Amino acid sequence: MNSRQQKYSLYSTVYVVVILAVLGTANYLANKNNKTFDTTSNKRYSLSDQTIKIVKGLSKDVSITYWDNQEGFTQAKDLLGQYTILNPKLKVEYVDAIKKPALARAAGITNLGTIIVEADKKREEAKSLSEEQITSALVRVLKGTERTVCFAQGGGEKELDKNARDGYTAVKETVERDNYRTQTLNLLEKADIPSSCTVLVVPGPKFDYPQAAVEGLKKHVESGGKAMFLLDPPFNVAKLKIAENKELANVLAGWGVTLNKDLVVDLSRVGQMMGGAVLANKFESHPIVREMSGRPVVMAFPRSLDAKNGDKTTVEKLFSSMSSSFALTDLSKAEIDPNPEKDKRGPFPMAVAGSYKTGQENKDGRFVVVGNSSFIDNGSIQLYGNADLFLNMLAWLSADEDLISIRPKDPEDRRIQLEQGQMNTVIAVSQFVLPLIAFGAGIMVWRKRR
Repeated sequence: MNSRQQKYSLYSTVYVVVILAVLGTANYLANKNNKTFDTTSNKRYSLSDQTIKIVKGLSKDVSITYWDNQEGFTQAKDLLGQYTILNPKLKVEYVDAIKKPALARAAGITNLGTIIVEADKKREEAKSLSEEQITSALVRVLKGTERTVCFAQGGGEKELDKNARDGYTAVKETVERDNYRTQTLNLLEKADIPSSCTVLVVPGPKFDYPQAAVEGLKKHVESGGKAMFLLDPPFNVAKLKIAENKELANVLAGWGVTLNKDLVVDLSRVGQMMGGAVLANKFESHPIVREMSGRPVVMAFPRSLDAKNGDKTTVEKLFSSMSSSFALTDLSKAEIDPNPEKDKRGPFPMAVAGSYKTGQENKDGRFVVVGNSSFIDNGSIQLYGNADLFLNMLAWLSADEDLISIRPKDPEDRRIQLEQGQMNTVIAVSQFVLPLIAFGAGIMVWRKRR
């Protein structure tokens, strides 16, 4: 009997030891290989491609210190834990500023919820507990150098400080949130582009530039500078007149970019839902748009472009309109009335990127030309992939190819766009058909019970 009890005890002990060993091994492997699954349709609770690319590419140690109390650590760990999974070189420390006030004072911490990112004795503070702010602080620490985007003024361009729908205040906020400084540059006062401008943006001039300004832009790119030209169609209607800017167009033609004097419209069902705006979802293989699949671009009243390589330039198309688009060549008419038998049908290239060979090693000029300036105004920058496209252009121009990606996501917009006919149908069904059905069903029940 004792022998049998000892045998059962031994079996039980071995069984418990094996179970504990299995559970311990499973927990160890789970801790070392932390995996999460985001089942939301737009992966709202997953890190963006840009963050993943930056963190996985870390070649040096980076530390993130989160200063808060115990109650605040849970939410922070949900987000910051996703960073640590990607690369062991990134360490996160949670410090209770209430229990360690002396340590907090020594670190200069005055507010709970402060996030400090450090690398190579460089220190940056994330403005809030969000992927966008944390990744921005990480980029600032890694890059170190200051990058400035200069917006040309003096020719009726879009204005950075204008809050109206056609203003660029949202552009300014977006650019500065992506770790660039912004400033304006009046080309009529000073034609030479200062070397402090990492990227020069020409945002939709309405008037002809003087020869000196055009020469300044030409010299800037051909001496190794970086520039983005957002040029609208040369409209000639009563309330909208935009000059052809022939001298600037000739410079671009010399680089291999032809600005067509046309207006691209899309009157398909999709185009009508967006007021005739052009949807572009056919992207080429250039680094700027390589990761834009699934993030279409919307442009209201763009022009088409043609591109070819020049003697010193290499030019590539970025994206084109859909095949349902038309190119209208009469820009003096206020009505949009394409003639399928007369007007050329799409797709049409609407943006190109090129490099200019200066003859100096690692100092080639770069330029991007887009046949539209309103795709990033206050009324359009948040549509689909417009903001991502613009920031990718800036990243490529400033030679920050590692930052070209899709930025942190906003909550998904699930609004339904209805055409007028569909809206009328919804109104008729909800206000007349359904009430009549209910009324008829009530009468039938009443008659049946009599």
